[in-house]
Amino acid sequence: MTDPFGTEVLRTSVLAAWRGSPTRFREDANAEEDLRLGGYRDRLLVELAQNAADAAGDEPGVLRITLVDGELRAANTGAALTEAGVAALASLRASSKESGVGQFGVGFAAVLAVSDAPRVISTSGGVEFSAERTRAEVPELASERGGDVPVLRLVWPVEETVPDGFSTEVRLPLKVDLALEDLAEEVPDLLLALPGLRRIEVGSESWERFVTADGVVTVGSARWLVERTVGELPAELVQGVEHRPQWTVSWAYPLEEPLGEDVLHAPTPTDERLSLPARLIATLPVEPSRRRILPGPAAWSVLDAAAEAYPALIARVPAIERTALVPLPGFPLSEVDDRLRTALLRSLRASAWLPLASGEWIEPSRARVLDVGSEELVDLVEDALPGLLDAELSAPVHAKALAALEVPRVTTAEVVAALSGVSGDPGWWRDVYAAFAPLAEVDPDVREALQSLPVPLADGRTVTGPRTTLIADEPLPGLRVVHPDAVHPLLVRLGAVEAGATELLADPSLRENVARSLEDAEAGLDGEDLIETVLRLVDRAGVRADEEPWLGALALPDSGGEWHRADELLLPDSPLVGVVEADAFPLLSKEIAETYPRAALVAVGVVDGFSLVVDDEPAGPDHDLPDESAWWSSMPDEPRRVVAVRDLDLVADWPAALRLLASDPVTWRAVAEPDGYTGWWIARHASLAGKAPREYRLAEAALLDGLFDTVPDLELAEHVLRAAGVRSRLEIWDDDDAEFVLDRLGDADRVIADAVVLRAYAALPEGDFAPPERVRVLSGVVAAAEDVVVLDHPWLMGVVPASRVLLADGSVELADLLDLALASEEFDGLPDHVGEVVSWRDLGAVRKACELLEVELPDGVVMVHDSLFVDGQRVEWWMVDGVPHAADTPEGLSRALAWVAGRWDDRHSFAALISDPTAATLLG
Repeated sequence: MTDPFGTEVLRTSVLAAWRGSPTRFREDANAEEDLRLGGYRDRLLVELAQNAADAAGDEPGVLRITLVDGELRAANTGAALTEAGVAALASLRASSKESGVGQFGVGFAAVLAVSDAPRVISTSGGVEFSAERTRAEVPELASERGGDVPVLRLVWPVEETVPDGFSTEVRLPLKVDLALEDLAEEVPDLLLALPGLRRIEVGSESWERFVTADGVVTVGSARWLVERTVGELPAELVQGVEHRPQWTVSWAYPLEEPLGEDVLHAPTPTDERLSLPARLIATLPVEPSRRRILPGPAAWSVLDAAAEAYPALIARVPAIERTALVPLPGFPLSEVDDRLRTALLRSLRASAWLPLASGEWIEPSRARVLDVGSEELVDLVEDALPGLLDAELSAPVHAKALAALEVPRVTTAEVVAALSGVSGDPGWWRDVYAAFAPLAEVDPDVREALQSLPVPLADGRTVTGPRTTLIADEPLPGLRVVHPDAVHPLLVRLGAVEAGATELLADPSLRENVARSLEDAEAGLDGEDLIETVLRLVDRAGVRADEEPWLGALALPDSGGEWHRADELLLPDSPLVGVVEADAFPLLSKEIAETYPRAALVAVGVVDGFSLVVDDEPAGPDHDLPDESAWWSSMPDEPRRVVAVRDLDLVADWPAALRLLASDPVTWRAVAEPDGYTGWWIARHASLAGKAPREYRLAEAALLDGLFDTVPDLELAEHVLRAAGVRSRLEIWDDDDAEFVLDRLGDADRVIADAVVLRAYAALPEGDFAPPERVRVLSGVVAAAEDVVVLDHPWLMGVVPASRVLLADGSVELADLLDLALASEEFDGLPDHVGEVVSWRDLGAVRKACELLEVELPDGVVMVHDSLFVDGQRVEWWMVDGVPHAADTPEGLSRALAWVAGRWDDRHSFAALISDPTAATLLG
């Protein structure tokens, strides 16, 4: 049998030492006995897992635990057994690993709790230890101790095969009963504590550790944020016989739900109850029972190291959630809990992890928090109150944690006292007042404390308290007039007297600088400082787009280095790129776009998407919108509100523009607003396949056929097409649209059904549109308007040629709208014969027809003619001074009857019933 690890030399050396000095044998036996009796089986898996993790190297390894023929086997991946490793295993005082095998003198000796003949099989060879073989080597020495010998001092070679996929396997013939279920309970905690392992298999069960890029460890269904650190005890604190007694500390913070009451893991669970927000898994010296830690300098040193590592865990949690990891006041659950809580709070107070308003970090020992605060207030007073925490930490949810850290709370009175020595400009003071205003509105104590606020005056002085100050449009010599830039309603709330109204404007010098910034930039002056000042101020103040239109004058460079007003530039990644004309907007410098917040750039006017004009009290069409005057004048009443999309006249790709407008609820409301400017302009001036949307109809709007073309397929939703002005029904919006429809009706090349023409003329609204030059007539053709009349009396149909009658229900109003003559103005006449005077009641067929239609029979008479002629033209009926004349035909009598009965729409029913006055005719 080969001996790749030189075990014979090791045995010879040990045996020589024992035989030469029996005392050395007894020392080794006693040392191993101490380890064996203190090892207990619940330490076994810990040591096997630690060995596997040490062997894994840079790539996390796998540990498999199985029971095979009475042997507990632990196979692991990673580095194979080495000669130095064998020497370490056979020595109670040395280790070949930097991190050691186990901690505090336990190490590999933990296997002795379950086996007297451990073997270590590796791809590089194998070795075995045996109490029986050791006794055979030194029977005299063994008999002195009743057969009790050190097992892990004499080592022999062995030839066995490692399972596929593994590099080493520890094989332990069991001398005690052992259940895999007992070992399995420890696995999740071990995977948390040992990053050198990625999977542990125990029998048929398997647990895997996953670590994300942000340091989150997942074991099974639990997700933990883990902070791990290692170290080595000072030599004077070492217990046991480990050559390199290192410790490991892992803090594990559960991300799914609070931890609740827990126990210290060392690394297996102990009985040391803890009330901490995170789990502590640490290699600590423990009592032989494994239930309690072994008190003493070594344990306290590791716990202190754990406390020092705790801030690193907190620093990995989002700033606003960090206070959740602070141990809150309460009765400690154990001595260890008390010691840890005290150490943690001490460590947390001394570490910089709380967020300042400035975005930096500070130690709780140097921090303070506003008792009642807001982000604006914190930003304003942080210079006067060094160490002031972010405003969100003023919320009640953080109060207990900050109290535990002894972070003082700053009252409003203390803030005011700190501000008394600040020499801020008037505009800054106004921001201070604005930040205090919401607090003063609801809290009388705040209002009382604010009575000592400094107030800057127009003459340069600063006084204490607003109660004796005045607010006036102009400075008044000798009076305590508030500087106009500092005026805020809070001052009035606190007792300042309003002496006149004033507009609250931004700093005048800043406005002046912005107004001339383009001129300065083009003259070669450096504008970077102004850009920095304005954009950072806008970002901090939360100014929204269009809130401060004067900011649009700020000079900014384009992608080629040329300077422009901010409101003339387009963001490089704006969705409008490719939608508007290429030369519509220069692109903003990429450096500027990447340096400053997008919201700030948009607030100063840089174009990002379609922007709105919103005016709740418009005085006229003065919003610099294309064709705004035409829209304004088209409204029957002056608009009471203007909400419009800007720059529509710069669009190059209208289908894309409409999709973009529809994707934003804000711009879409402007498009779809009834009688709004945006929809009005798009319908007339947008271009869909070369035509304005109002020139099209939806495919299903067949009743508009001929008058409007079917909209082509542009992959636009129907509601988008409707809002853009594509017709779904016959509706004439205004004078301009009336002229458009009349032009279509007068187009001789269009084939339009009579029904469509009738509806179109009937839909014309009252207005002031230009009359048409050509119109549709009853003969179906288009005729010059000057040759066409409106049929204002239906009986004139018999004497007016169809080629001269407008194809519409005639009325005086329609004639006025279209500037057409009335038929009654150009055609007149009298019947050629007097006719026979007949009472309506004497006409049996008429009487029956009225009965069937439930129409009251007219009083009076009708002049009946065998054949009715007017000025030589044959007609069916006629009216003379209110007296009807009718040919003795159903057509003549029915029309005369319908007219005098006021039932003109029933004339055709009357004709049918006069011809056959029966119920069958009515019902059929």
